[in-house]
Amino acid sequence: MIRAGMVATSAVALIVAGTFAVVVAGSSANAQTKTREAPLETKDAASMQPWKRYAGWPTRDMSKYNSLGHLATPPAPTEPRKIGNQIGGDAANGAKLVADRNRGGSCLACHVMGSAGNADLPGNAAPDLSEIGNAGREDEWLFNYVYDARVYNPETIMPPWGSHGFFNDQEINDIVAFLKTLKSPAAFKTALDDPNKRPAPVEKRDNLDSIENPAMWAVEKAQELWKLKSASGFSCNSCHSDPKETFKTWAASMPKWEPRLDKVLSVEEFVTRHAKATTGTVWLMETDENRAMSVYLHFLANGAPRKIDTSSAEAKAAIERGKVLSARKVGQLNMACTDCHGKAANHWIRGQWLGEPKGQYDHFPTWRTSLLAIWDIRQRFQWCQVNIRADELPPDAKEYGDLEFYLAMQNEGLKLSVPGIRH
Repeated sequence: MIRAGMVATSAVALIVAGTFAVVVAGSSANAQTKTREAPLETKDAASMQPWKRYAGWPTRDMSKYNSLGHLATPPAPTEPRKIGNQIGGDAANGAKLVADRNRGGSCLACHVMGSAGNADLPGNAAPDLSEIGNAGREDEWLFNYVYDARVYNPETIMPPWGSHGFFNDQEINDIVAFLKTLKSPAAFKTALDDPNKRPAPVEKRDNLDSIENPAMWAVEKAQELWKLKSASGFSCNSCHSDPKETFKTWAASMPKWEPRLDKVLSVEEFVTRHAKATTGTVWLMETDENRAMSVYLHFLANGAPRKIDTSSAEAKAAIERGKVLSARKVGQLNMACTDCHGKAANHWIRGQWLGEPKGQYDHFPTWRTSLLAIWDIRQRFQWCQVNIRADELPPDAKEYGDLEFYLAMQNEGLKLSVPGIRH
């Protein structure tokens, strides 16, 4: 990719693995080579502006709660609410409320709850409550644990159901009444219904077979885009006529700290900024063209182990920021990356398996079979936030760069296998 007039006719231009090299024509084999960074457009945003959430995603405004970009969530209570006498509640209604998926996914997403849990594929990311009625807990304790468990356990992964507005006081009273009826172990019809016996998923499909994985079609699309000339008369192929050799390990070294942008640069943002700087082509992040090129560049590096450059002080600082962001509680559900992929890792949240951080990155971009779409890692970040009722950020946000860099570090050594295929 090279803009007309960028290099004099007496020079041959090569862009190799993110480096822009100019070799003077007619020079000897030992001629000096002047090397500079690959051209990048550095002024404009790399994503749609203003950012607009994807069609079909919830449009609710969660700006009064933390996101990865700002802090807004009210502080946790410092002491339990005083309830007084025994709570009067409707246990039958409480049974309905704990299974209500419109209330943040329901209590059954994480808890087995006896009679309420044997037909709704409960999770086991949190304790089994099937016999909580035998525990001798006071009504006030039960109420406050549902209302805002942080008052007893500041590190809890349980959402603050009351203080964040999912349930009102009377509804929590009904839930408490229901919990007090739970005095027998849950009975499951099959082993799959029991999250403690449900086997962890194992992906056995051939992700590089286009019959199994439609994301392989993106490789074909990218190969067409590679040779497509822009209005300037240039294409990727103008400089990269042998992409299989040039990019056989490049994607495995990404993301990287980019001083010109003062942030971490991903493959997808590189595609946007490099294409615009060299050919004038506009392939914004999370467009079909950008995804196809990202899939292709990762595909060319398949089999290469991930190895990112963390040597600079700026890179080390970015990783530390990513680590902090991964532990930030965000959204109305007040959850962090480390809640699902740390404290609750290797457990079920309803029918979804929560994996450890390692193994969550080597297959991205990936085909989502449940959505019939290719997602890159930034869209995965966005959906995690939307799913816990937080406002997401644009895909080129600095915070996502830091988070991706931290995740990449945790996945070092794993070999790329892209495009992946996941539910």
